[in-house]
Amino acid sequence: MMKKKMLAFLALALSLCLAAPAMGAVEAMIGANDYKAGDVVTVSGQIDPGQDLYVAIATKNEFAPQDTTGVNEKTSFQKDAQKFGFSMSTSVPHLYYMLTTNPTAFGSTQPKKYGGPSFMTGIYSTTMFNLKKWGELPADVKPYLGPIDSEDEWKFFVYNHENSYGINTVTKELTRVGKVTIFARSVIADHAEYPNYWNEGTTIELNKETGEFTASFDSFRHTPPDTEFVVYVNGQEVGGYTIEGNGFWLDLGGRYMNPIWIIIGAIAVGAFFTLIGAAGGMLMAAYQVMVVNTMGPVGINAANVLRPSNVALTLFSPLGAFYRFAIKERRVAWPVGISFGVGILIGSIWLGKYATAVLPLASYKEWLAVLVVIMGIRTLYELTPAVMEKRQNIKAMMKKFNEEVKKAKAEGRAAEMGSIEPVSKGLTKYTFKFWGEEFSINPLLFGLIGVGIGIIARSFGIGGGFLLVPIMTMVGALPMYVAVPVGLVGTCFSSIGAFIGYLMNGYLPDLWIAIAIIIGGFVGGMLGSRLQRLFSEKQLKWILAIVLFFLFFRFFKIEVWI
Repeated sequence: MMKKKMLAFLALALSLCLAAPAMGAVEAMIGANDYKAGDVVTVSGQIDPGQDLYVAIATKNEFAPQDTTGVNEKTSFQKDAQKFGFSMSTSVPHLYYMLTTNPTAFGSTQPKKYGGPSFMTGIYSTTMFNLKKWGELPADVKPYLGPIDSEDEWKFFVYNHENSYGINTVTKELTRVGKVTIFARSVIADHAEYPNYWNEGTTIELNKETGEFTASFDSFRHTPPDTEFVVYVNGQEVGGYTIEGNGFWLDLGGRYMNPIWIIIGAIAVGAFFTLIGAAGGMLMAAYQVMVVNTMGPVGINAANVLRPSNVALTLFSPLGAFYRFAIKERRVAWPVGISFGVGILIGSIWLGKYATAVLPLASYKEWLAVLVVIMGIRTLYELTPAVMEKRQNIKAMMKKFNEEVKKAKAEGRAAEMGSIEPVSKGLTKYTFKFWGEEFSINPLLFGLIGVGIGIIARSFGIGGGFLLVPIMTMVGALPMYVAVPVGLVGTCFSSIGAFIGYLMNGYLPDLWIAIAIIIGGFVGGMLGSRLQRLFSEKQLKWILAIVLFFLFFRFFKIEVWI
Protein backbone atom coordinates (compact mmCIF):
# COMPACT_ATOMS: atom_id res chain seq x y z
CA MET A 1 0.00 0.00 0.00
CA MET A 2 2.80 2.37 0.90
CA LYS A 3 4.50 1.53 -2.38
CA LYS A 4 1.37 2.47 -4.38
CA LYS A 5 1.05 5.80 -2.52
CA MET A 6 4.70 6.55 -3.18
CA LEU A 7 4.32 5.81 -6.89
CA ALA A 8 1.19 8.03 -7.07
CA PHE A 9 3.04 10.88 -5.34
CA LEU A 10 6.00 10.59 -7.74
CA ALA A 11 3.64 10.56 -10.73
CA LEU A 12 1.89 13.70 -9.47
CA ALA A 13 5.20 15.47 -8.86
CA LEU A 14 6.43 14.50 -12.32
CA SER A 15 3.27 15.84 -13.95
CA LEU A 16 3.60 19.15 -12.10
CA CYS A 17 7.21 19.47 -13.18
CA LEU A 18 6.31 18.83 -16.79
CA ALA A 19 3.45 21.38 -16.63
CA ALA A 20 5.62 24.14 -15.16
CA PRO A 21 7.79 26.16 -17.57
CA ALA A 22 11.41 25.21 -17.34
CA MET A 23 13.93 27.89 -16.38
CA GLY A 24 16.83 27.50 -18.78
CA ALA A 25 20.44 28.33 -18.12
CA VAL A 26 21.17 32.05 -18.32
CA GLU A 27 24.47 33.86 -18.55
CA ALA A 28 24.23 37.65 -18.60
CA MET A 29 26.31 40.73 -17.99
CA ILE A 30 25.23 44.34 -17.46
CA GLY A 31 27.22 46.94 -19.38
CA ALA A 32 28.12 48.99 -16.29
CA ASN A 33 27.49 49.25 -12.57
CA ASP A 34 26.60 52.94 -12.78
CA TYR A 35 24.86 54.99 -15.45
CA LYS A 36 23.79 58.61 -15.68
CA ALA A 37 20.11 59.35 -16.18
CA GLY A 38 19.40 59.17 -19.91
CA ASP A 39 22.35 56.90 -20.72
CA VAL A 40 21.93 53.75 -22.82
CA VAL A 41 21.70 50.68 -20.58
CA THR A 42 22.99 47.42 -22.10
CA VAL A 43 22.48 43.81 -21.03
CA SER A 44 24.16 40.98 -22.96
CA GLY A 45 24.71 37.25 -22.55
CA GLN A 46 23.28 33.89 -23.54
CA ILE A 47 20.01 32.00 -22.97
CA ASP A 48 18.95 28.56 -24.08
CA PRO A 49 18.77 28.26 -27.90
CA GLY A 50 15.31 28.59 -29.42
CA GLN A 51 13.86 30.74 -26.60
CA ASP A 52 12.50 34.29 -26.83
CA LEU A 53 14.23 36.95 -24.74
CA TYR A 54 12.60 38.56 -21.70
CA VAL A 55 14.71 41.13 -19.84
CA ALA A 56 12.85 42.66 -16.89
CA ILE A 57 14.45 45.81 -15.44
CA ALA A 58 12.86 47.19 -12.27
CA THR A 59 13.64 49.65 -9.51
CA LYS A 60 14.79 47.94 -6.33
CA ASN A 61 12.42 50.04 -4.22
CA GLU A 62 8.70 49.50 -4.70
CA PHE A 63 5.71 51.74 -4.12
CA ALA A 64 2.28 50.92 -2.67
CA PRO A 65 -0.69 53.35 -2.56
CA GLN A 66 -0.55 53.31 1.25
CA ASP A 67 2.95 54.83 1.06
CA THR A 68 1.74 58.20 -0.23
CA THR A 69 1.83 61.21 2.08
CA GLY A 70 -0.69 63.16 0.02
CA VAL A 71 -4.21 63.68 1.39
CA ASN A 72 -5.84 63.88 -2.03
CA GLU A 73 -3.74 61.01 -3.37
CA LYS A 74 -4.94 58.65 -0.64
CA THR A 75 -8.55 59.43 -1.50
CA SER A 76 -7.93 58.92 -5.23
CA PHE A 77 -6.02 55.66 -4.69
CA GLN A 78 -8.78 54.27 -2.47
CA LYS A 79 -11.38 54.91 -5.17
CA ASP A 80 -9.18 53.59 -7.98
CA ALA A 81 -8.13 50.51 -6.00
CA GLN A 82 -11.74 49.36 -5.90
CA LYS A 83 -12.28 50.25 -9.55
CA PHE A 84 -9.10 48.66 -10.98
CA GLY A 85 -8.73 45.66 -8.66
CA PHE A 86 -5.64 46.33 -6.54
CA SER A 87 -5.29 47.12 -2.83
CA MET A 88 -3.70 49.93 -0.87
CA SER A 89 -0.91 47.53 0.15
CA THR A 90 -0.17 46.29 -3.39
CA SER A 91 3.41 47.28 -4.23
CA VAL A 92 5.28 47.32 -7.54
CA PRO A 93 8.46 48.99 -8.83
CA HIS A 94 7.68 52.57 -9.83
CA LEU A 95 9.86 52.15 -12.93
CA TYR A 96 9.70 48.83 -14.78
CA TYR A 97 10.66 47.80 -18.30
CA MET A 98 10.30 44.54 -20.17
CA LEU A 99 12.73 44.33 -23.11
CA THR A 100 11.59 41.43 -25.23
CA THR A 101 11.61 39.82 -28.65
CA ASN A 102 7.99 38.77 -28.07
CA PRO A 103 6.03 41.92 -27.10
CA THR A 104 2.71 40.43 -28.29
CA ALA A 105 2.83 38.08 -25.30
CA PHE A 106 2.14 41.08 -23.04
CA GLY A 107 -0.16 43.24 -25.13
CA SER A 108 -0.80 44.79 -28.51
CA THR A 109 -0.64 48.09 -30.38
CA GLN A 110 -4.05 49.74 -30.33
CA PRO A 111 -5.48 53.01 -31.70
CA LYS A 112 -5.84 55.79 -29.10
CA LYS A 113 -8.30 58.69 -29.34
CA TYR A 114 -7.67 61.80 -27.28
CA GLY A 115 -8.59 65.46 -27.00
CA GLY A 116 -11.93 67.16 -27.49
CA PRO A 117 -14.96 67.71 -25.23
CA SER A 118 -16.38 65.06 -22.91
CA PHE A 119 -19.29 64.20 -25.19
CA MET A 120 -16.85 62.96 -27.86
CA THR A 121 -14.51 59.96 -27.82
CA GLY A 122 -11.63 62.13 -28.99
CA ILE A 123 -10.83 64.26 -32.01
CA TYR A 124 -7.16 63.28 -32.40
CA SER A 125 -5.69 59.85 -33.03
CA THR A 126 -2.46 58.05 -32.16
CA THR A 127 -1.46 54.56 -31.05
CA MET A 128 -0.38 53.05 -27.74
CA PHE A 129 0.65 49.68 -26.34
CA ASN A 130 -2.26 48.16 -24.41
CA LEU A 131 -1.25 45.59 -21.78
CA LYS A 132 -3.20 42.34 -21.49
CA LYS A 133 -5.24 41.33 -18.47
CA TRP A 134 -3.58 38.95 -16.04
CA GLY A 135 -5.71 36.02 -17.17
CA GLU A 136 -4.77 36.67 -20.81
CA LEU A 137 -1.01 36.49 -20.20
CA PRO A 138 0.51 33.20 -21.42
CA ALA A 139 1.35 30.93 -18.50
CA ASP A 140 4.88 30.40 -19.76
CA VAL A 141 5.79 34.14 -19.62
CA LYS A 142 4.43 34.94 -16.14
CA PRO A 143 7.57 33.57 -14.42
CA TYR A 144 9.64 36.03 -16.48
CA LEU A 145 8.01 39.15 -14.98
CA GLY A 146 10.59 39.45 -12.20
CA PRO A 147 9.19 41.21 -9.12
CA ILE A 148 5.59 41.19 -10.44
CA ASP A 149 4.13 37.79 -9.61
CA SER A 150 0.45 38.19 -8.73
CA GLU A 151 -2.76 39.43 -10.33
CA ASP A 152 -3.22 42.45 -8.05
CA GLU A 153 0.39 43.51 -8.67
CA TRP A 154 -0.15 43.23 -12.43
CA LYS A 155 -3.34 45.29 -12.18
CA PHE A 156 -1.54 48.01 -10.23
CA PHE A 157 1.31 47.92 -12.74
CA VAL A 158 -1.14 48.34 -15.64
CA TYR A 159 -2.84 51.20 -13.77
CA ASN A 160 0.51 52.95 -13.33
CA HIS A 161 1.27 52.71 -17.05
CA GLU A 162 -2.08 53.25 -18.76
CA ASN A 163 -4.06 55.50 -16.41
CA SER A 164 -3.01 59.15 -16.53
CA TYR A 165 -3.45 59.59 -12.77
CA GLY A 166 -1.33 56.52 -12.05
CA ILE A 167 1.34 57.71 -14.47
CA ASN A 168 1.49 61.25 -13.11
CA THR A 169 1.50 60.03 -9.50
CA VAL A 170 3.68 56.91 -9.54
CA THR A 171 5.56 56.12 -12.74
CA LYS A 172 6.45 59.69 -13.82
CA GLU A 173 7.71 58.49 -17.22
CA LEU A 174 5.18 59.09 -19.93
CA THR A 175 4.57 59.55 -23.60
CA ARG A 176 2.67 62.76 -24.19
CA VAL A 177 1.12 64.69 -27.05
CA GLY A 178 1.24 68.33 -26.04
CA LYS A 179 -0.21 68.30 -22.54
CA VAL A 180 -2.11 65.02 -22.99
CA THR A 181 -0.66 61.89 -21.40
CA ILE A 182 -1.10 58.86 -23.67
CA PHE A 183 0.58 56.03 -21.72
CA ALA A 184 3.89 55.10 -20.07
CA ARG A 185 6.67 53.05 -21.61
CA SER A 186 6.69 49.52 -20.17
CA VAL A 187 6.99 46.68 -22.71
CA ILE A 188 9.54 47.70 -25.34
CA ALA A 189 10.99 45.88 -28.33
CA ASP A 190 13.60 46.34 -31.03
CA HIS A 191 12.76 49.55 -32.90
CA ALA A 192 13.94 48.19 -36.24
CA GLU A 193 11.47 45.31 -36.02
CA TYR A 194 8.69 47.19 -34.20
CA PRO A 195 8.97 50.82 -35.40
CA ASN A 196 6.63 52.36 -32.82
CA TYR A 197 7.47 55.65 -31.13
CA TRP A 198 7.75 54.03 -27.68
CA ASN A 199 10.45 51.68 -29.00
CA GLU A 200 12.76 54.46 -30.14
CA GLY A 201 16.24 54.04 -28.68
CA THR A 202 15.72 50.31 -28.06
CA THR A 203 17.87 47.67 -29.78
CA ILE A 204 17.50 43.91 -29.22
CA GLU A 205 19.60 41.33 -31.02
CA LEU A 206 19.00 37.62 -30.40
CA ASN A 207 20.52 34.63 -32.21
CA LYS A 208 17.99 31.92 -31.51
CA GLU A 209 20.36 29.21 -32.78
CA THR A 210 23.02 30.02 -30.17
CA GLY A 211 20.96 31.97 -27.63
CA GLU A 212 23.40 34.89 -27.64
CA PHE A 213 21.74 38.28 -27.12
CA THR A 214 22.36 41.98 -26.61
CA ALA A 215 19.57 44.29 -25.41
CA SER A 216 19.90 48.03 -24.87
CA PHE A 217 17.52 50.94 -24.27
CA ASP A 218 17.55 54.62 -23.37
CA SER A 219 17.13 54.98 -19.64
CA PHE A 220 14.58 57.49 -18.36
CA ARG A 221 16.11 60.97 -18.64
CA HIS A 222 14.55 62.03 -15.33
CA THR A 223 15.28 58.97 -13.22
CA PRO A 224 15.90 60.24 -9.66
CA PRO A 225 19.57 60.27 -8.61
CA ASP A 226 20.92 57.09 -6.97
CA THR A 227 18.03 54.90 -8.10
CA GLU A 228 18.94 51.21 -7.90
CA PHE A 229 17.67 48.76 -10.54
CA VAL A 230 17.52 44.96 -10.55
CA VAL A 231 17.82 43.03 -13.83
CA TYR A 232 16.16 39.69 -14.59
CA VAL A 233 16.82 37.67 -17.76
CA ASN A 234 14.19 35.05 -18.57
CA GLY A 235 13.13 34.95 -14.94
CA GLN A 236 16.58 34.77 -13.36
CA GLU A 237 18.10 37.69 -11.42
CA VAL A 238 21.45 38.52 -13.02
CA GLY A 239 22.52 41.64 -11.16
CA GLY A 240 21.76 45.34 -11.08
CA TYR A 241 22.97 48.88 -11.66
CA THR A 242 22.52 52.38 -10.26
CA ILE A 243 21.32 55.51 -12.07
CA GLU A 244 23.26 58.60 -11.04
CA GLY A 245 22.13 62.21 -11.42
CA ASN A 246 22.56 64.05 -14.71
CA GLY A 247 22.12 67.76 -14.10
CA PHE A 248 20.47 70.00 -11.50
CA TRP A 249 17.87 67.86 -9.74
CA LEU A 250 14.59 69.41 -8.59
CA ASP A 251 13.63 67.34 -5.54
CA LEU A 252 9.87 67.96 -5.54
CA GLY A 253 9.74 68.83 -9.23
CA GLY A 254 11.08 65.37 -10.05
CA ARG A 255 13.11 66.63 -13.00
CA TYR A 256 16.60 67.70 -14.07
CA MET A 257 16.41 71.34 -15.12
CA ASN A 258 18.66 74.37 -14.91
CA PRO A 259 16.66 76.98 -12.93
CA ILE A 260 17.87 79.68 -15.35
CA TRP A 261 15.49 78.31 -17.99
CA ILE A 262 12.62 78.57 -15.50
CA ILE A 263 13.56 82.19 -14.77
CA ILE A 264 13.55 83.00 -18.50
CA GLY A 265 10.14 81.41 -18.97
CA ALA A 266 8.73 83.19 -15.92
CA ILE A 267 9.97 86.56 -17.21
CA ALA A 268 8.15 86.05 -20.53
CA VAL A 269 4.93 84.81 -18.91
CA GLY A 270 5.05 87.45 -16.16
CA ALA A 271 5.42 90.25 -18.70
CA PHE A 272 2.44 89.01 -20.71
CA PHE A 273 0.41 88.46 -17.55
CA THR A 274 0.86 92.01 -16.26
CA LEU A 275 0.23 93.39 -19.74
CA ILE A 276 -3.39 92.17 -19.85
CA GLY A 277 -3.92 90.95 -16.26
CA ALA A 278 -4.97 87.44 -17.29
CA ALA A 279 -3.79 83.90 -18.12
CA GLY A 280 -0.49 84.14 -16.22
CA GLY A 281 -1.10 81.06 -14.10
CA MET A 282 -2.30 78.98 -17.03
CA LEU A 283 0.59 79.95 -19.27
CA MET A 284 3.11 79.28 -16.49
CA ALA A 285 1.47 75.90 -15.88
CA ALA A 286 1.82 75.14 -19.59
CA TYR A 287 5.49 76.12 -19.42
CA GLN A 288 6.02 73.84 -16.45
CA VAL A 289 4.37 70.93 -18.27
CA MET A 290 5.94 71.43 -21.70
CA VAL A 291 9.43 72.71 -20.82
CA VAL A 292 10.16 72.00 -17.15
CA ASN A 293 8.12 68.77 -17.12
CA THR A 294 7.28 69.20 -13.44
CA MET A 295 6.12 65.79 -12.16
CA GLY A 296 6.69 65.61 -8.41
CA PRO A 297 8.11 62.82 -6.25
CA VAL A 298 6.80 59.25 -6.39
CA GLY A 299 3.40 59.07 -4.68
CA ILE A 300 2.45 62.73 -5.14
CA ASN A 301 0.44 63.74 -8.18
CA ALA A 302 2.24 66.14 -10.51
CA ALA A 303 -0.52 68.77 -10.20
CA ASN A 304 0.03 69.03 -6.44
CA VAL A 305 3.60 70.19 -6.97
CA LEU A 306 2.99 72.21 -10.13
CA ARG A 307 0.15 74.34 -8.76
CA PRO A 308 1.78 75.46 -5.48
CA SER A 309 4.93 76.33 -7.46
CA ASN A 310 2.79 78.20 -9.98
CA VAL A 311 1.30 80.46 -7.33
CA ALA A 312 4.69 82.19 -7.17
CA LEU A 313 4.04 83.75 -10.58
CA THR A 314 0.48 84.96 -9.98
CA LEU A 315 1.62 86.48 -6.68
CA PHE A 316 5.00 88.01 -7.51
CA SER A 317 4.36 89.23 -11.08
CA PRO A 318 1.69 91.66 -9.80
CA LEU A 319 4.08 92.75 -7.03
CA GLY A 320 6.68 93.52 -9.70
CA ALA A 321 4.13 95.66 -11.54
CA PHE A 322 2.70 97.46 -8.53
CA TYR A 323 5.57 99.92 -8.17
CA ARG A 324 4.69 101.43 -11.53
CA PHE A 325 0.93 100.85 -11.45
CA ALA A 326 0.32 101.88 -7.84
CA ILE A 327 3.12 104.23 -6.80
CA LYS A 328 4.58 105.86 -9.89
CA GLU A 329 1.51 106.08 -12.13
CA ARG A 330 -1.17 105.84 -9.39
CA ARG A 331 -3.74 104.02 -11.49
CA VAL A 332 -4.95 101.35 -9.07
CA ALA A 333 -8.58 101.78 -7.99
CA TRP A 334 -7.89 100.45 -4.49
CA PRO A 335 -11.49 100.37 -3.14
CA VAL A 336 -12.50 98.10 -6.03
CA GLY A 337 -9.32 96.03 -5.92
CA ILE A 338 -9.52 95.38 -2.16
CA SER A 339 -13.24 94.59 -2.32
CA PHE A 340 -12.52 92.21 -5.20
CA GLY A 341 -9.66 90.62 -3.31
CA VAL A 342 -11.55 90.09 -0.05
CA GLY A 343 -14.40 88.50 -2.01
CA ILE A 344 -11.97 86.18 -3.76
CA LEU A 345 -10.39 85.15 -0.44
CA ILE A 346 -13.82 84.37 1.04
CA GLY A 347 -14.80 82.40 -2.05
CA SER A 348 -11.57 80.46 -2.46
CA ILE A 349 -10.68 79.65 1.16
CA TRP A 350 -14.03 79.41 2.92
CA LEU A 351 -17.07 79.05 0.63
CA GLY A 352 -15.14 77.22 -2.10
CA LYS A 353 -14.54 74.30 0.26
CA TYR A 354 -18.27 73.79 0.82
CA ALA A 355 -19.33 74.57 -2.74
CA THR A 356 -17.06 71.93 -4.23
CA ALA A 357 -18.25 69.37 -1.67
CA VAL A 358 -21.92 69.92 -2.53
CA LEU A 359 -21.49 70.51 -6.27
CA PRO A 360 -18.41 69.10 -8.05
CA LEU A 361 -17.82 72.22 -10.11
CA ALA A 362 -14.63 70.83 -11.65
CA SER A 363 -16.80 68.58 -13.82
CA TYR A 364 -18.38 71.67 -15.36
CA LYS A 365 -15.23 73.10 -16.90
CA GLU A 366 -16.86 72.95 -20.34
CA TRP A 367 -19.60 75.29 -19.13
CA LEU A 368 -16.84 77.62 -18.03
CA ALA A 369 -15.50 77.36 -21.60
CA VAL A 370 -18.85 78.58 -22.91
CA LEU A 371 -18.74 81.52 -20.49
CA VAL A 372 -15.20 82.34 -21.59
CA VAL A 373 -16.04 82.38 -25.30
CA ILE A 374 -19.07 84.59 -24.61
CA MET A 375 -16.71 87.00 -22.83
CA GLY A 376 -14.37 86.90 -25.82
CA ILE A 377 -17.18 87.74 -28.22
CA ARG A 378 -18.40 90.49 -25.89
CA THR A 379 -14.88 91.94 -25.63
CA LEU A 380 -14.68 92.23 -29.42
CA TYR A 381 -18.21 93.64 -29.52
CA GLU A 382 -17.10 96.44 -27.19
CA LEU A 383 -14.69 97.61 -29.90
CA THR A 384 -17.49 98.25 -32.38
CA PRO A 385 -18.42 101.89 -33.17
CA ALA A 386 -21.94 101.43 -31.78
CA VAL A 387 -20.67 100.51 -28.31
CA MET A 388 -17.90 103.10 -28.36
CA GLU A 389 -20.46 105.82 -29.05
CA LYS A 390 -22.31 104.83 -25.88
CA ARG A 391 -19.12 104.90 -23.80
CA GLN A 392 -18.10 108.46 -24.44
CA ASN A 393 -15.75 108.55 -21.43
CA ILE A 394 -13.62 105.68 -22.80
CA LYS A 395 -13.73 107.14 -26.31
CA ALA A 396 -12.55 110.52 -25.01
CA MET A 397 -9.89 108.88 -22.85
CA MET A 398 -8.57 106.90 -25.86
CA LYS A 399 -8.37 110.09 -27.92
CA LYS A 400 -6.37 111.87 -25.22
CA PHE A 401 -4.06 108.92 -24.77
CA ASN A 402 -3.41 108.59 -28.51
CA GLU A 403 -2.59 112.30 -28.70
CA GLU A 404 -0.17 111.87 -25.78
CA VAL A 405 1.53 108.95 -27.54
CA LYS A 406 2.05 111.03 -30.71
CA LYS A 407 3.37 113.96 -28.69
CA ALA A 408 5.73 111.72 -26.70
CA LYS A 409 7.15 110.21 -29.90
CA ALA A 410 7.75 113.65 -31.35
CA GLU A 411 9.53 114.77 -28.18
CA GLY A 412 11.48 111.52 -27.81
CA ARG A 413 10.12 110.56 -24.40
CA ALA A 414 7.90 107.90 -22.86
CA ALA A 415 4.15 108.52 -22.95
CA GLU A 416 2.41 109.48 -19.72
CA MET A 417 -0.22 106.92 -18.64
CA GLY A 418 -2.42 109.19 -16.55
CA SER A 419 -3.44 108.71 -12.91
CA ILE A 420 -6.62 107.94 -11.01
CA GLU A 421 -8.10 110.96 -9.27
CA PRO A 422 -10.78 109.96 -6.68
CA VAL A 423 -13.95 112.03 -6.79
CA SER A 424 -16.13 110.26 -4.22
CA LYS A 425 -15.88 107.07 -2.18
CA GLY A 426 -18.62 104.79 -0.95
CA LEU A 427 -19.44 101.13 -0.38
CA THR A 428 -21.75 100.98 -3.37
CA LYS A 429 -20.32 103.77 -5.52
CA TYR A 430 -16.73 104.78 -6.15
CA THR A 431 -16.21 107.62 -8.62
CA PHE A 432 -12.87 108.67 -10.06
CA LYS A 433 -11.36 110.53 -12.98
CA PHE A 434 -8.86 109.06 -15.42
CA TRP A 435 -7.43 111.27 -18.19
CA GLY A 436 -10.02 113.82 -17.10
CA GLU A 437 -12.92 111.46 -17.80
CA GLU A 438 -15.23 110.32 -15.03
CA PHE A 439 -15.90 106.64 -14.23
CA SER A 440 -18.11 105.07 -11.54
CA ILE A 441 -18.09 101.53 -10.18
CA ASN A 442 -19.76 99.60 -7.37
CA PRO A 443 -17.14 98.10 -4.99
CA LEU A 444 -19.72 95.99 -3.12
CA LEU A 445 -20.98 94.44 -6.35
CA PHE A 446 -17.46 93.53 -7.38
CA GLY A 447 -16.81 92.09 -3.94
CA LEU A 448 -19.73 89.71 -4.50
CA ILE A 449 -18.43 88.93 -8.00
CA GLY A 450 -15.07 88.20 -6.38
CA VAL A 451 -16.72 85.61 -4.12
CA GLY A 452 -18.04 83.79 -7.20
CA ILE A 453 -14.68 83.96 -8.96
CA GLY A 454 -12.97 82.68 -5.80
CA ILE A 455 -15.26 79.64 -5.72
CA ILE A 456 -14.55 78.98 -9.40
CA ALA A 457 -10.81 79.44 -8.84
CA ARG A 458 -10.86 76.91 -5.96
CA SER A 459 -12.93 74.41 -7.95
CA PHE A 460 -10.92 74.51 -11.16
CA GLY A 461 -7.47 75.20 -9.71
CA ILE A 462 -7.06 78.47 -11.63
CA GLY A 463 -6.20 82.06 -10.74
CA GLY A 464 -9.29 83.74 -12.09
CA GLY A 465 -7.55 86.64 -13.84
CA PHE A 466 -9.09 85.72 -17.19
CA LEU A 467 -12.51 86.30 -15.56
CA LEU A 468 -11.58 89.40 -13.55
CA VAL A 469 -10.44 91.68 -16.36
CA PRO A 470 -13.24 91.08 -18.91
CA ILE A 471 -15.88 91.42 -16.17
CA MET A 472 -14.43 94.81 -15.19
CA THR A 473 -14.43 96.02 -18.79
CA MET A 474 -17.93 94.69 -19.48
CA VAL A 475 -19.83 95.11 -16.20
CA GLY A 476 -17.78 97.94 -14.73
CA ALA A 477 -17.20 99.69 -18.09
CA LEU A 478 -13.59 100.38 -17.09
CA PRO A 479 -10.77 101.00 -19.56
CA MET A 480 -8.09 98.30 -19.80
CA TYR A 481 -5.50 100.66 -18.26
CA VAL A 482 -7.56 100.65 -15.04
CA ALA A 483 -8.99 97.12 -15.22
CA VAL A 484 -5.60 95.39 -15.47
CA PRO A 485 -4.11 96.84 -12.22
CA VAL A 486 -7.33 96.05 -10.33
CA GLY A 487 -7.32 92.56 -11.80
CA LEU A 488 -3.77 92.04 -10.58
CA VAL A 489 -4.82 93.03 -7.05
CA GLY A 490 -7.57 90.42 -7.19
CA THR A 491 -5.16 87.81 -8.54
CA CYS A 492 -2.76 88.49 -5.64
CA PHE A 493 -5.53 87.75 -3.15
CA SER A 494 -6.56 84.68 -5.14
CA SER A 495 -2.98 83.41 -5.09
CA ILE A 496 -2.68 83.91 -1.33
CA GLY A 497 -5.91 81.97 -0.84
CA ALA A 498 -4.78 79.18 -3.14
CA PHE A 499 -1.40 78.88 -1.40
CA ILE A 500 -3.03 78.70 2.04
CA GLY A 501 -5.27 75.93 0.69
CA TYR A 502 -2.26 73.95 -0.55
CA LEU A 503 -0.45 74.36 2.78
CA MET A 504 -3.54 73.20 4.68
CA ASN A 505 -3.46 69.98 2.64
CA GLY A 506 0.29 69.56 3.15
CA TYR A 507 1.40 70.39 -0.40
CA LEU A 508 4.56 72.41 -0.87
CA PRO A 509 6.10 73.89 -4.02
CA ASP A 510 9.47 72.76 -5.28
CA LEU A 511 11.87 75.22 -3.64
CA TRP A 512 14.04 75.89 -6.70
CA ILE A 513 11.11 76.13 -9.11
CA ALA A 514 9.38 78.59 -6.77
CA ILE A 515 12.53 80.72 -6.35
CA ALA A 516 13.10 80.80 -10.12
CA ILE A 517 9.47 81.76 -10.77
CA ILE A 518 9.58 84.45 -8.07
CA ILE A 519 12.66 86.05 -9.67
CA GLY A 520 11.37 85.71 -13.23
CA GLY A 521 7.81 86.68 -12.35
CA PHE A 522 8.89 89.82 -10.48
CA VAL A 523 11.14 90.93 -13.35
CA GLY A 524 8.43 90.07 -15.88
CA GLY A 525 5.91 92.09 -13.89
CA MET A 526 8.16 95.13 -14.04
CA LEU A 527 8.60 94.69 -17.80
CA GLY A 528 4.90 94.12 -18.43
CA SER A 529 3.91 97.28 -16.60
CA ARG A 530 6.30 99.24 -18.82
CA LEU A 531 5.15 97.50 -22.01
CA GLN A 532 1.52 98.43 -21.44
CA ARG A 533 2.12 102.01 -22.52
CA LEU A 534 3.15 100.72 -25.97
CA PHE A 535 -0.35 99.35 -26.64
CA SER A 536 -3.60 101.18 -27.25
CA GLU A 537 -6.90 100.34 -25.55
CA LYS A 538 -8.07 98.52 -28.69
CA GLN A 539 -4.88 96.49 -28.99
CA LEU A 540 -5.07 95.39 -25.35
CA LYS A 541 -8.69 94.29 -25.81
CA TRP A 542 -7.77 92.36 -28.95
CA ILE A 543 -5.02 90.55 -27.02
CA LEU A 544 -7.48 89.80 -24.19
CA ALA A 545 -10.07 88.47 -26.65
CA ILE A 546 -7.49 86.19 -28.29
CA VAL A 547 -6.53 84.80 -24.86
CA LEU A 548 -10.20 84.16 -24.04
CA PHE A 549 -10.74 82.27 -27.31
CA PHE A 550 -7.55 80.30 -26.63
CA LEU A 551 -8.91 79.31 -23.21
CA PHE A 552 -12.16 78.20 -24.83
CA PHE A 553 -10.24 75.76 -27.04
CA ARG A 554 -8.19 74.63 -24.07
CA PHE A 555 -11.13 73.96 -21.75
CA PHE A 556 -12.77 71.92 -24.52
CA LYS A 557 -9.47 70.06 -25.03
CA ILE A 558 -9.47 71.04 -28.69
CA GLU A 559 -6.05 72.65 -28.35
CA VAL A 560 -3.76 70.07 -26.75
CA TRP A 561 -0.31 71.58 -27.28
CA ILE A 562 -0.30 74.23 -24.53
